[in-house]
Amino acid sequence: MSESATESTAPRRATARFMLGHPARWMALGFGSGLSPKAPGTVGTLWAWLSFVLINPWLNDGQWAALIVASTLIGWWACTLTARHMATPDPGAIVWDEIVAFWLILWLVSPVGFWGQLIAFALFRYFDAAKPGPVGWADQLFKGERGRPVGWAQGWGILFDDFVAAGCTLMVIALWRFFWG
Repeated sequence: MSESATESTAPRRATARFMLGHPARWMALGFGSGLSPKAPGTVGTLWAWLSFVLINPWLNDGQWAALIVASTLIGWWACTLTARHMATPDPGAIVWDEIVAFWLILWLVSPVGFWGQLIAFALFRYFDAAKPGPVGWADQLFKGERGRPVGWAQGWGILFDDFVAAGCTLMVIALWRFFWG
């Protein structure tokens, strides 16, 4: 099916069949974690945490940096294309943004044990879901209108607010470490 044939003005729901229809969707939907009927962003962040724990022993800092940069650039394409196919500027099922942002957090706070990772998880989920201050601003900065074509700016916006939420998380952790660590 051609790209234009998959785009319409009516929003499209993410399903396993939809996800398997294109590699960009597989990635943007977090390899299925974004298909969770409840709290897909939280499930995507849990997927990021698990995958980080599994691959972290095999990557050095340079490799992590390269993975995060590549995942951001390829993810921008995947999120943009998937949002276009879903005819929605920022579908909740797209969780690649949570995955890359949480990888960034875990990489930068490492080495830290389970409890430190759990605190990072809770802080990130708070900032990403509640969108206080700068996260809310970032969320609205590239927001597209429902029913209008999704462009590269909206695709970047899907990722951008999660990077701002990651920055807020890292700032809270840095302040905690400075004053009490």
